Formats: sequence, structure tokens, C-alpha cells
Amino acid sequence: MTVSPQRALEGVRVLDMTHVQSGPSCTQILAWLGADVIKLEAPTGDITRQQLRDLPDVDSLYFTMLNCNKRSITLNMKSERGKEIFTDLVKDADILVENFAPGAIDRMGFTWDRLQLINPRLIFASIKGFGPGRYEDFKAYEVVAQAMGGAMSTTGFEDGPPTATGAQIGDSGTGIHLVAGILAALYQRTNTGKGQRVTVAMQEAVLNLTRVKLRDQQRLAHGPLREYPNEHFGDEVPRSGNASGGGQPGWALRCAPGGPNDYIYVIVQPPGWAPIANLIGKPELADDPDWATPAARLDKLDKMFALIEQWTEQHTKFEVMDKLNALNVPCGPIMSTRELIEDETLAELGAVVEVKHPQRGSFKTVGCPIKLSDSPVEVETSPGLGEHNSVVYGALGIDTAELEELKAAGVV
Repeated sequence: MTVSPQRALEGVRVLDMTHVQSGPSCTQILAWLGADVIKLEAPTGDITRQQLRDLPDVDSLYFTMLNCNKRSITLNMKSERGKEIFTDLVKDADILVENFAPGAIDRMGFTWDRLQLINPRLIFASIKGFGPGRYEDFKAYEVVAQAMGGAMSTTGFEDGPPTATGAQIGDSGTGIHLVAGILAALYQRTNTGKGQRVTVAMQEAVLNLTRVKLRDQQRLAHGPLREYPNEHFGDEVPRSGNASGGGQPGWALRCAPGGPNDYIYVIVQPPGWAPIANLIGKPELADDPDWATPAARLDKLDKMFALIEQWTEQHTKFEVMDKLNALNVPCGPIMSTRELIEDETLAELGAVVEVKHPQRGSFKTVGCPIKLSDSPVEVETSPGLGEHNSVVYGALGIDTAELEELKAAGVV
């Protein structure tokens, strides 16, 4: 008989009061790791069920791709009976996660002090836009967090405006930070028996991901940042286009046949210069004192990459990838969203998965990026609105007749 492997967070119950992206991205990771995540929604549902719909009257991809492996219940927290039911749910939860505006849970009547009285073992985790202080009550969205966390001022080209990144570092980036905090609190509870408050601010999560730019801000005090392609430096880290931001120079180079994403990112490490020079038909540059060392190339990085680009333009980005990797030269083709969603290797890895959905047929989504050898993840479809009301509320002693009465009264 085959025994199913136990999942890492099996037996952990999460009451998920999150919505939109930052919170649901966190609780979806917890669900993938095996927690029983119960998504608590207002009777009208998470707003993203309806946002950016591609099919009428079907949950949007925005919702389905952030709420896999969860159960859904509905509850009107403004009603007195709803608050009583919520109290019972909290008693049985290990973790409560929310990303409402500051003070929203308090206004519902559930301060941290009260939650601790209801369930001393509860871990109460929150995502907010900003930490306490001047910005505390300001609204935050993905690009607002990018703007105020240092990402936008350092993204883009020197002669262009600040630019947002397509990676959702403000929302999903904060979500994964909150996962780390929750797991730390869960582990600490095994020693103390007590729950605790866990908070992550979107601004601070983005700032954490932008730390190398704070490194460079301090280096500016001692002179120009020579590995940057910029000609002029002021007293702030400039936007540096596609410069690597690390100790080894890199750039995105055009490839055949010249489409909008026919580029490859190439990094030139010291040992890689001679093999590259030979590959591009410039073997004499391998030993030329004007080119042979990193220091010699530093003031002409633009010329160096232009020479390499003359060669890459004659090949596709995947051909270049194979040729450069054969020489142990770090590189990566610029992969479009279509290429990623259709990539066979990513499908084999489970990095992109196809999930069956009762209304839309199927959809593709990202798989769990965290791989545990003894706790494999199977991505399951997102729940319908209130799909698990009868099961979850039945466990609280609410029978079918009462559930119908609560529904008629707008409580669920």
C-alpha cells in the first residue's frame, strides 16, 4: 500500500482574511506547504474574483492564480452573529492573516489583545503599506511600494523616468516575507506555547530587496561607481539601465531575428573574456593589454558589449545561450511571458502548471517555488465563493437549517 507523504504544514489551520494580491500570495504558499487555509470572504467575495475578467461570470485569473489549494467560506463581519462565528473560528485557528487598511480589524472589535484572550496560541499576521510613523495610514499599492522602497528611482535608463518593474516585489514580494515571519513564529510557538504578532510593511519589503542600491549609495561618498555605465554621478545612485548591479559587468544584447524580446543578458567575468573574444572572432583581444583585464575594460564597457552584440545579432538568443554556456559564461535569454508559459522545462519542473477549473475548464499558473524533498506540492484549483460553508460551519455545530437562516439574514 502506498502511503501519501505528510505535508510540511499538515495540521496547521490558517484563517485567511486577505484580499487582492499581497496577502493571498502569502496564504497560498502556506496552503501549498500543506496548511488548511480557510479563506474568509464577505458574502460578495474577494474583489479580485471580478477584476480583469477574461470570461463573463467566471472567477478571474487574478483570483484563481492567487488562491489555489484554499477553502472558501463567507461571513459578514458587520453582523453580531458574524462576530460570534468569527470568534469560534479564531478559537480553532493557528494563524490569522489579514491585509486590510490599518485599524480595520480593530474597528471590527478584534484587537490584538482580544484575539490573544480568545486564543493565546494564535499567530496574528498582517501586511501593511508602511510601518508606524508618518506614512502609517497612507494607502499602498504595488507600484507605490516600489516608489517608496527605492526600486523605481534606481530602475530605468539614465535619461529616462523612474520605472516600475513587472515583478510584483511590492505585493507578492511582501507576501513571501510574511511567510518567513509566520513560519518563524510557528516554530517559536513550539518552545513557548504562545502566539505572537507578525507584521511586514510593503515599503520595507521592497527596501530589503533593494539593499544593493543602499550599498551603492554609501559607496558614492568615496567616488563614482565605476562598474556603472553612467558618465556622470551626483549624490544619489543613478538609474543604470541593464547594468548588472554587481561586481561583474553585464548587459542585454540584441539577437536574431530582432523581435522585441530577442535579447540575451551576458555577464563578463574575468575568466570569461578570452573564451568570448575567441567565440566572437576577436581572439587578438584576449591578450591585448587594452582589453585583457577587467580594469582595462572598465572604461569601455559600452564598446565591449557592442563588439559582443555584433556577434549575438547573428544568432538566436537560445543559440547564444547554448554557445556561451558551453564556455561557462553566465547568460540568460530574455524570456517573454509567452515563452515562459509554454516552456517545457518549466512545465516538467512544476514551475508552471495547468490546473482544472470547474467553470473555465483549465488555466495555467505558477507552481510552488519552494521544493521540499518529503513534502511534494500538488496545485489544486481555487475555491468557489462560499464553497466550504457547510463543511467548516458544520464543524462549529451550525446545521443545514441554521446555515440557510444565516444566509437569508445576510450573515454568510
